Amino acid sequence: MAELTYRAAIAAAITQEMDRDSRVVLIGEDVGAAGGVFKLTEGLFDRFGPERVRDTPISEQAIIGAAMGAAMTGLRPIAELMFSDFFAVTWDMVVNQIAKTRYMTDGQVALPLVIRTANGAGLRFGAQHSQSIENWAMAIPGLKVVAPSNPADMFGLLAAAIRDPDPVIVCEHKALFATKGEVADGEQVTPLGVAAIARPGSDATIVALAAMVPRAVEAADRLAAEHGIDAEVIDLRTLIPLDAQAILGSLAKTSRLFTVEENPRVGGWGAEIAAIAADEGFYSQDAPIVRITTPHIPLPSASTLEDAAIPTVDRIVATVKHRLDEAK
Repeated sequence: MAELTYRAAIAAAITQEMDRDSRVVLIGEDVGAAGGVFKLTEGLFDRFGPERVRDTPISEQAIIGAAMGAAMTGLRPIAELMFSDFFAVTWDMVVNQIAKTRYMTDGQVALPLVIRTANGAGLRFGAQHSQSIENWAMAIPGLKVVAPSNPADMFGLLAAAIRDPDPVIVCEHKALFATKGEVADGEQVTPLGVAAIARPGSDATIVALAAMVPRAVEAADRLAAEHGIDAEVIDLRTLIPLDAQAILGSLAKTSRLFTVEENPRVGGWGAEIAAIAADEGFYSQDAPIVRITTPHIPLPSASTLEDAAIPTVDRIVATVKHRLDEAK
C-alpha cells in the first residue's frame, strides 16, 4: 500500500498499462518532456521515449484526429486534452466519428481509445476553463464516461479505460490533483460501471461524482454529528455505464434521494438518476427527489462567486436537513 496523489495516480496507471501493452501510446500538448501542464505525465517521456509519448501542436482537433486514426490502425492511444472545455472544438470527431464507428461498421472497426481531460472548477480559471462536461459526453451513445473522486479509483478506473475496447472519456478533476490517498500495491484495474459506497447510512442517499464526493462525505459526517441524520453517500465513479442498481438499492434502504452535481442544473446527470428513481424506485420513496447543483450559469472566475455557485458542504447539510425536517 502506498500513498499517492491523484496526480501521481494518473501517471502510475498510464505507466502500468504502457509497460503491459506496447500498443498503448500517449499523445497531447506538452505531455512529453514537460510532463504536462498540470504535471500529470511526469516521467513517462523518459521511460517510454518519443515514439510512444508524443507532443502535438496546440490543436485539439489534431490530437483527437490522430488518436482516432491510431486506434483504427491497431494502437491503443491515450489522448490528453488540456482542459475539458476544449472538447467543444473536437465535438464533430468525438460525436459523429469516434462514438459511432464501431456501430456503423458492424464491429469491423473498433476504436479502443481514451481521451483524458482536466475537468471541473475550483481553481478560478473562469467560464472557458472550469466547466464540468460529463453531461456532454454521457448524452452521446457509444462513449463511456469516467470521473474518479480519489487516487485509488483514478488509478484503477484509468487502467480499465485503457483496456476497454470502446472509446472512454476520463474526466480528471483539477481540484483533486493534489489530494492524497492509499493505493494498493501491484496491478490495479477497477471495473467500469460499478459505483462505490463512500459512506454507509440509513436515513438518506446522497449520490455524488468526482470532487463532489468528498464534499458529500464531509456533509454526511456533519449531518450525523450535528443533527443525528445518517446519510449514505454513493460515489458513481462512472456515468456510462451507470450503476443504477446501486442507487436503487440504497434508495430502498433510505427512502430519500439527493444528488450533488457540479454540472449546471439543466440536463444534469442527476436528472437522469431522478428519472430512473421515479420510474424504477417510486415505491421506495418517502419524499421528493432533491438535486443540489450548480446554477445554469457560466462559472465566474472570482473566488467568492465561484464558491457560491458550486455546491458546498454547508449547502448540502442545510438542504438535506431541511428536506428531512419537512418530511417528518
